[in-house]
Amino acid sequence: MKAHAVRMHSQGAPEVLVLEEIDLPAPGQGEVLLRQKAAGLNFLDVYQRSGSYPIPMPAGAGNEAAGTIEAVGPGVTGFKIGDRVVYQGGTMGAYADARVLPTARLVHIPNGIDEETAAAVLLKGMTVEYLIERCVSLKAGDFALMYAAAGGVGLIAGQWAKSLGIKLIGIAGGPEKCELARKAGYFAVIDRNNEDIVARVKEITGGKGVPVAFDSVGKTTFQTTIDCLAPRGYFVSFGASSGKPPAVEASLLQSKGSLYFTRPTLATYCASPEDYAYSAKRVMDMLASGAITATIGRRYKLAEAAQAHRDLEAGLTSGSTLLVP
Repeated sequence: MKAHAVRMHSQGAPEVLVLEEIDLPAPGQGEVLLRQKAAGLNFLDVYQRSGSYPIPMPAGAGNEAAGTIEAVGPGVTGFKIGDRVVYQGGTMGAYADARVLPTARLVHIPNGIDEETAAAVLLKGMTVEYLIERCVSLKAGDFALMYAAAGGVGLIAGQWAKSLGIKLIGIAGGPEKCELARKAGYFAVIDRNNEDIVARVKEITGGKGVPVAFDSVGKTTFQTTIDCLAPRGYFVSFGASSGKPPAVEASLLQSKGSLYFTRPTLATYCASPEDYAYSAKRVMDMLASGAITATIGRRYKLAEAAQAHRDLEAGLTSGSTLLVP
């Protein structure tokens, strides 16, 4: 069977993403053939493409997609032809119109949720789940800070935090993105283009600072994040959209108020099948209940994957971005 997939033969600029026709084998032991309707675009994809995360070449691109099962291999249980499923992680190659993959990371899509919504939310939602519910201890009434509040992770985080009663302060760039974040449920939103982030955080928190800051930007926001934290606060560095954050000196954490620094990843928090299943179900349950919804900002064709990466890196996207066959 023929399929179309975006592949890389080297790491580098977006131009390394090339749409190719490939041969798909019949599904083997424990595998299914999935006809994909949408693939999610994530900064993880950018890190893998650019070389920030070295990976063997050649390789497929993308880590998250949703579709319908068209064939099942021997030994498959719990899934059948016609099932609508979504997945994230595992072997790269989600930017494709069809693929063969094992069932280990497949998640059933609940009734009432379409495939585009599932593909737009799963990986980002699982990121929010582990950050807010397992990485740190936050309870109703607590303040926390989130960068890129109008991005894919950011918009889900605003809704998730609101459902738990957490006072999440968002940082976004420009009035349009700030308004998106406000509508997503943020307790307060700071325009990084026109406001002093540290001063506004101190004003919102009554001079105390935040006990937790989630920083997905990295290099350019490191010092600002440090200065926004309350004594004994947690610096959660989970991204690097502006480049790698600087090395952290123990003396800095001490002098700034006995701070804690962590650099977590979704791969670690969902490494076991049990943790993966728990996190994915939590996201699907939040979707089904209406506590979170998908904000799909842009859709690109598979052949436009390079442009999608350019736009994401340039900050031209908001909410979730999809690649559609």
